Amino acid sequence: MIKKLLTVSITLALATSTNFVYAQAKAGVGKEKAASCAGCHGEDGNSMMPGFPKLAGQHQGYLVKQLKAFKKGERIAPMMAPLAMGLDEKSMTEIAAYYAAQKISANPAPSLPANDDEDDEQPTKTDDEKKAELANLIAQGSDLYRNGNISREVSACVACHGPYAEGNKPADYPSLHSQHADYVIKTLTDFKNGARSNNPENMMHMIAKKMTDEDIKAVAYYISSLK
Repeated sequence: MIKKLLTVSITLALATSTNFVYAQAKAGVGKEKAASCAGCHGEDGNSMMPGFPKLAGQHQGYLVKQLKAFKKGERIAPMMAPLAMGLDEKSMTEIAAYYAAQKISANPAPSLPANDDEDDEQPTKTDDEKKAELANLIAQGSDLYRNGNISREVSACVACHGPYAEGNKPADYPSLHSQHADYVIKTLTDFKNGARSNNPENMMHMIAKKMTDEDIKAVAYYISSLK
């Protein structure tokens, strides 16, 4: 009995080790193939430009799914389509493996956009007033993320994206934590307007179209603050 248990344990250990080495190898090849992506997404998948998404730590399956959508024209993006067209599925998997193995960077402390602070007809806000406004916005985003809005039938984000915005790997629901607020705002706005719809049964469009611009900004700021 003991010999059998030892044999099973060793077999499992070897299988796990082999899978790990294989995953590392794919990630290594993926780094080379992802070189052309670095200009927008950063060398390690941590984009420095808020309009381009961070890819570091994103689920491999989700990344492959999006690359296929770009290639097929199911997701419209003039910058991404030509790049995806040149990738076969193996290359997509290797690139996705590389980004999935990276660690997403935390965002700096958030601040309200300049246009929120500039109004010639209103008195200039003090620093304390700005901090309070930002805190209220993030609190609003937290409540919407976790509880949704029953009166407007806005579903809670936590149901699909997890309590810490870690996503759902088996379901290919993306990780959202530490993503750029600007990119989340753009993405939700695109879902709301129907500019993006490559998700099962257009689920995100059905949710986002019920969100106000304030809802979108609040939840984006909250998500960007999660680590």
